[in-house]
Amino acid sequence: MEPNLDLDRDIPVLDWTPHLAVRMEGMKSSAIRELLKLTQEPDIISLAGGMPAPEFFPLREIEEACRHIIRQDGAKAMQYGATEGHRPLKEYLATTAHKYGVPAVPGNVLLTNGSQQALDLIGELFINPGDFVLTSRPTYLGAIQAWNAYQARYHTVNLDDDGMVVDEIEHAYEKALADSGRPPKFIYVLPNFHNPGGTTLPLERRQRLAEIATKLNLPVVEDDPYGELRYEGEDIIPISTLIPERTIYLGTFSKTLAPGLRLGWIICPEILMQRFVQAKQGADLHTSTFVQYVAGDICQRGLLKPHIKRLRQVYKERRDTMLDALAEFWPEGSSWTHPQGGLFLWARVPEPINTKDFLQEALAEKVAYVPGVNFYPNQDGGHNAMRLNFSYCAPDLIVEGIHRLGAALKKTLGY
Repeated sequence: MEPNLDLDRDIPVLDWTPHLAVRMEGMKSSAIRELLKLTQEPDIISLAGGMPAPEFFPLREIEEACRHIIRQDGAKAMQYGATEGHRPLKEYLATTAHKYGVPAVPGNVLLTNGSQQALDLIGELFINPGDFVLTSRPTYLGAIQAWNAYQARYHTVNLDDDGMVVDEIEHAYEKALADSGRPPKFIYVLPNFHNPGGTTLPLERRQRLAEIATKLNLPVVEDDPYGELRYEGEDIIPISTLIPERTIYLGTFSKTLAPGLRLGWIICPEILMQRFVQAKQGADLHTSTFVQYVAGDICQRGLLKPHIKRLRQVYKERRDTMLDALAEFWPEGSSWTHPQGGLFLWARVPEPINTKDFLQEALAEKVAYVPGVNFYPNQDGGHNAMRLNFSYCAPDLIVEGIHRLGAALKKTLGY
């Protein structure tokens, strides 16, 4: 018997707001995700997103891996998997981590749905409403968004051309202790090719950070999504090498293989692993088995390393192109970082310009960036700064985009 539905009758609209959890008050859409919606028009030159160059995705290698996995291990790859992740891939990641000095065994590696899920799991494990996190200003927007969901608060330290000013951490710690009556939960740091700053933390500051974290009895979350993408200089040992007992290290395939795979990982002390596993089981049971098999096949057949070598060449050229274009086209009083690797640089424009307001003029010129204020956890800076991405666009588009921004900046300044 079909139900008697009167579709013409007035149905009251439910106000969902009072039914939502209090934590939703602190949750906002990602400024970058929202901005990317505006940059889908084909004539927009987007220097905004943190996207790899799609023309260099290893599609043939991924296709071959998919075919091989389906033929050889199709039933296993389509089945539920262990929450901790696919054992052969965990072994590869642990071995690779040793190359950079990260002490890892398969048992303290957890596969996640991108490193963004890792950030969320960290929030779930550690952050109570009102807890403080210590980080730089600016810092990664995705971390802010993840931890705002758990009603975190932030005390921040400056970021200069050498990265996080770690000597300010103790003062930030004291402020957090005074404001909440309890110590902050952890220090969050992006030591390699900082997002958005493009800076690299020197060895001396890493050692000093390890000393401070030990003195204050604080954990460290070391986020390293770009470490493989170095274009100049030598690799520097990770912080987790210096204090492995108190460091949670995050990595991802998004910047080296493909972001659409949504595959990242956590390396943490063994004592924490079961807690992460429990939190992940409540979220999604496990990361896609098939994706892990595919990534594992590509890694184990030695296909990832030559792909990364190619990316380094391509992105170095694009970085250099952007630096040259900034020097040629931007007005006096502007400045920018010189990243040794990664996908971004941080640019500052003369003080009269507010980059959040100026974005509308940039979009009118068909070019996009991310305003700096979005990367400040307390919205207390970055008003004359912007993050620029150099990995996504081809060199000719980078030059044109920087030229358009420079012309618009000069017009606003009355040149």
